[in-house]
Amino acid sequence: MPNALITTILISASSVLFLATVSPEASDTIVNDIPPSIIVSPQIPEYAFLAGEQVPLNSFSVRENFDKELIINTYRHSSSILYLKRASRWFPIIEPILEENGIPNDFKYLAVIESGLTQAVSPAGASGFWQFMKKTAPEYGLEITLTVDERYHVEKSTHAACLYLQESYEKFGNWALSAASYNMGMSGVEKRLESQGVESYWDLHLNSETGRYVYRILAVKAVLSNPEAYGFHLTEKDLYHPHEVRKISITTSIENLSEFALKNGSNYRELKELNPWLRQDSLVVAPGKTYSILFPKMVTE
Repeated sequence: MPNALITTILISASSVLFLATVSPEASDTIVNDIPPSIIVSPQIPEYAFLAGEQVPLNSFSVRENFDKELIINTYRHSSSILYLKRASRWFPIIEPILEENGIPNDFKYLAVIESGLTQAVSPAGASGFWQFMKKTAPEYGLEITLTVDERYHVEKSTHAACLYLQESYEKFGNWALSAASYNMGMSGVEKRLESQGVESYWDLHLNSETGRYVYRILAVKAVLSNPEAYGFHLTEKDLYHPHEVRKISITTSIENLSEFALKNGSNYRELKELNPWLRQDSLVVAPGKTYSILFPKMVTE
C-alpha cells in the first residue's frame, strides 16, 4: 500500500476517534461560552411631530413605516455616527438660516437624509448638501458658471432650499407635504393628492422613495436629537466642530488658486475643503461681483 494512502487513512481514523470523544454537551458548552449580543427593537416615541405637526402614530401603516426607519437608523451604526459628528459642525450654520427664513428647525434633518451633510453628487446629478439639480439651482438664486457652483456653498444652498420650502408650504399649507415635494416635486405631490382624493402625506400611496422620505426625516430627528436613547454615546471630543475661519473678499479674477492659497498662509487642499463651490483651479469674477473665500483662522501667539 502506498505511503501517502496509509498516512491519509491514519489521519482520518484519528479524526474519527477525536470527534467520538467530544460529546454534544461539550460542543454546546464551547459555542455557548461566547454570549450573544443583545439586540432590541428601538422604542417608538409615544408622540412624534414634524415641524410642529403631529404624526398620526395611531395609524398602523404610519407607525410601522416609522418603526422601520428607526430600526434602520439605529442599527446602521457607521452612518448614524457620522451624522452625529457632522451635525455638530453644520447644524450651527444651517439652523440660523432656517430661522431667518421662517422654516421650521426640523428641516435641518432633511439635509441629513439628502446628502448625509456632505457635498454629495447623486447619479442624476443633484449636488451639494441640499441636492439641487443644475437646471433648478439658478431658479433659487444659486450661481453656476465654469468656475463656480453654489450648490456646494452650504450657506447659499441652505437659503435656496428655504426658498423652495417656502414656495411649497404656500402651495400645500402643510410641512409634511412640503418635505415630500422636496423629493418628488410639487407637481408630483399635487397630482397624487388629486388622483387619490386625500389631503395628507400620511394617507398617500407613493413610490418607495417618497413613501419613505418623511419617515426617514422623523427617524433621523429621533436618533440625532436623543442619541443615547438609541445606543449612541459620543463625547464632545468625538464630534466635528465648526471650522474657525477668516474671510477674504475677492472682486477680481484669480488665475491660480494654488498660488493664491499659499500667499494667504494656506494651501490648495484647505482652500478646496473650505470652499467646495470653487470648481476649477482658477476663479473668474465678473465686473461688480464679490466672492467671500474662507481660509483657516490664523493661529496667533
